[in-house]
Amino acid sequence: MSLYIKSSAFGHGEAIPARYTCDGEDVSPPLTWGEIPSGAKTLALIMDDPDAPVGTWDHWILYNIPVNLEGLPENYPAVGETPNGTRSGRNSWGRLGYGGPCPPSGTHRYFFRLYALDRKLDLAPGATSGQVRAAMSGSILAEAELYGTYRRARGR
Repeated sequence: MSLYIKSSAFGHGEAIPARYTCDGEDVSPPLTWGEIPSGAKTLALIMDDPDAPVGTWDHWILYNIPVNLEGLPENYPAVGETPNGTRSGRNSWGRLGYGGPCPPSGTHRYFFRLYALDRKLDLAPGATSGQVRAAMSGSILAEAELYGTYRRARGR
């Protein structure tokens, strides 16, 4: 058994429904995970688009997620820190919280990567993915990945 992440909204490699994009309600999809390694102290989640014309575009960054959570509900709050200690990072739009797929053209891939960490990250809310990745260095016990695709309808 190993760490996994999935969504009831779409399967691995499938199209992300418009509801979770800039063409819909732009709310975060529901996620579930499991098989967290026994030594894990916190989790981190980074969602990005490696197909963006300007280079990898960060859509969602969360860290210090408690290991007792089994996932995130749809439309997770975009706040600096939730009561359970989960912190939001700053996405490529410069905002906290989720920013859904909104590719300028073509079909893009969106990766949701979950990391099990052996420690809490000493980062204030609003950290960038680069800062989170640097802080996680040497502390990743396991990693899981879910990816979906999205292509905007013509005329948008």
